[in-house]
Amino acid sequence: MIHRIHVHIGSQTLDLITPSFLKNYPVSTAANGAGQAHGSFCTPLGHHIVKTKVGYRAPKNTVFSGREPQAALYDPNTPNASEKDWVLTRILWLSGCEPGINRLGNVDTKNRYIYIHGTPDSEGIGVPNSHGCIRMRNDDVIELFKHTPLYTQVLITED
Repeated sequence: MIHRIHVHIGSQTLDLITPSFLKNYPVSTAANGAGQAHGSFCTPLGHHIVKTKVGYRAPKNTVFSGREPQAALYDPNTPNASEKDWVLTRILWLSGCEPGINRLGNVDTKNRYIYIHGTPDSEGIGVPNSHGCIRMRNDDVIELFKHTPLYTQVLITED
């Protein structure tokens, strides 16, 4: 058995399936729902893989900008902190596997910078609230990252 991830947009959950265990996590997908197009701020459906992992050994609440760790950790007291789309702690960068659906052209998941990533623990998890990515609590994304090898299959469905 290989490692797999299944994101369920309807229930706002993510299943991690490994040879040794099954784990279910609450997530937050796009406030705009499911969709493939660049600029839609929707979560793309279909078959993907984890193409790149960013944040090995980074401290919890590390702030990433352009996939680069920043010097300061996330601080909820930062001015306008609640208005920013924070990418924290770990990044699993997805790449679509289905040409014309989530790969290549205007629907390319990787070129849309769709990630599974950490978000401030104060943010709503379990409700659609992201700009297209799959947001997780920081402790959860650390655990997921640890158990997810590169090229892990990721299926995103509306159910």
